[in-house]
Amino acid sequence: MLTFLSALLLILGTPGPGVLSLAGVGSAFGYGPGWRYGFGLFVGSNMVMLAAALGLAALFVTNESFRLVFTVLSTAYLCYLAAKIAFAGSKIAFIEATTPPGFWGAIALQVINPKAYAVGTFVFSNFPIWPESLLTEIIIKFVLLNAVWIPIHIIWLAAGVSLNSLDLAPKTQRVINIAMALAMMAVVGLAMWTNFYR
Repeated sequence: MLTFLSALLLILGTPGPGVLSLAGVGSAFGYGPGWRYGFGLFVGSNMVMLAAALGLAALFVTNESFRLVFTVLSTAYLCYLAAKIAFAGSKIAFIEATTPPGFWGAIALQVINPKAYAVGTFVFSNFPIWPESLLTEIIIKFVLLNAVWIPIHIIWLAAGVSLNSLDLAPKTQRVINIAMALAMMAVVGLAMWTNFYR
């Protein structure tokens, strides 16, 4: 079980589209929109983990066509999120982002994110905890997964909001928002690289 928890900490704690977009929403729009977006990530993550536990995720991970479609969709959505974060608070009116990504957008991100399916498949097909009962093992893994997932995402949201609460100059806040958006795009680039050039 300790090995499983260690793996979860490494998988969930490292920067990825979910935590970076959550920190970006927190930094650009504050706690209220951040909590709504984070709750959407939570629901979407559990939907994907349920699909993985039921074996449906294997279809998305092993079928090249599905993976391509989902990679393109998730990349497009992450680019949209990155733009909203980068231009939040911008004084250039025609690109200013006034509405933060919300609950349904976060669910959409998780549901079309191939990495989420790969993580779910990895988590539920490795680290046997309770081999005597598959249902018991799935329940234990869900509990442990969320026990790690929730505090990590709260920390990332708080980190993003703390940047916003420093009362930085608008220009500095814009630079931070753009840096967070660029970090998200770097993660997208790495995901594309591993999906198509491995």
